[in-house]
Amino acid sequence: MTQAAISDWKITDEAAGAPGYLTIDLKALGRNYDRLCALVAPARVAAIVKADAYGIGAEPVARTVYARGCRDFFVAQFNEAVLLRPALAGDARIFVLNGLQPGNEDVCARQNIVPVINSLEQWKLWSDTVRRLNRILPAVVQFDTGMSRLGIPPEEREAFAGEVAAERGIDILFVMSHLASADEPENLQNADQLAEFGKIAAQFPGIDFSFANSGGVGLGAAYHGLIARPGIALYGGAFTSAPLSMEPVVHLDVAVVQTRTVPAGARVGYSATHITREPRRLATIAAGYADGLPRSLSDKGAVYYDGIRLPIVGRVSMDSITIDISALPEGTLGLGSRVEVFGPHQTVEDVARDAGTISYEILTGLGQRYQRHCR
Repeated sequence: MTQAAISDWKITDEAAGAPGYLTIDLKALGRNYDRLCALVAPARVAAIVKADAYGIGAEPVARTVYARGCRDFFVAQFNEAVLLRPALAGDARIFVLNGLQPGNEDVCARQNIVPVINSLEQWKLWSDTVRRLNRILPAVVQFDTGMSRLGIPPEEREAFAGEVAAERGIDILFVMSHLASADEPENLQNADQLAEFGKIAAQFPGIDFSFANSGGVGLGAAYHGLIARPGIALYGGAFTSAPLSMEPVVHLDVAVVQTRTVPAGARVGYSATHITREPRRLATIAAGYADGLPRSLSDKGAVYYDGIRLPIVGRVSMDSITIDISALPEGTLGLGSRVEVFGPHQTVEDVARDAGTISYEILTGLGQRYQRHCR
């Protein structure tokens, strides 16, 4: 596919002239969801749509997978659940991974949102809400199995079991934990956490569990439970486990603002961190770290045009990046030309590697100045 073909299919007349074009392939996302469902069956697959669905857009993502049968959606913060609730039918369940801050309980109950209880304090506040509203309310309980982040810690399990036995107004839908090293299939922490979760299951018999994140899907059925919770895999993220080969979902093109030819010895960008050794042709493109392209890409990363790598030179700025276009025939790029940041020639993982980070950070950091288009 030529560069022109890659760009033209996703640019509408209304979007012409934008500094950057972020295209979200919802059909590919739907196929990723179907593949994940096949991998974990008979377990269900929930959609992780926290952080605006990893920067892609929570509403279109949620509607896409809902149409394919998804009824379980996880966000991190309560306000994300409140914003998403009107976009989904009443049979969709929205879970708040961080649980509730004090004061959100009544709204949570009214809007049919399910908190994930991470502590005795959160449990007691939800119990108070049950008594105040005189209703049976649902919840999920998270246990810490070795990540030391969220969840009931081991030393509080006995006390928590007592609270559960005394409380008849909370309907525990399932218990859950989170894998810390699932993207490293050979890491012994995976088996350690599974064994710890087995102890929890024995202490709370008859209650279903949810354990697998994206990497956990590839660890096998023992990790799946009632509901698997893949995040980055749904959005096309790559994993070391072969069965988790997903289709890319996001394509980003950025427009050229200016081109120029500079002599040898030209200083490029802030603090002159790049000095040309010979005459070079440069282009400045209309995106920077305010748009989710990290400063750590300075003098490391690249963009592409027609499959040709165009390295970043000098520092990434807030609103612009300078690239070396000397590998292209003179006159190829001009004002408004579009270069590929990620797409068929460079994945989100490639950009993340060059930036010294992970694909999650790149996706969730994508700014709002791009013209977004779903197809």
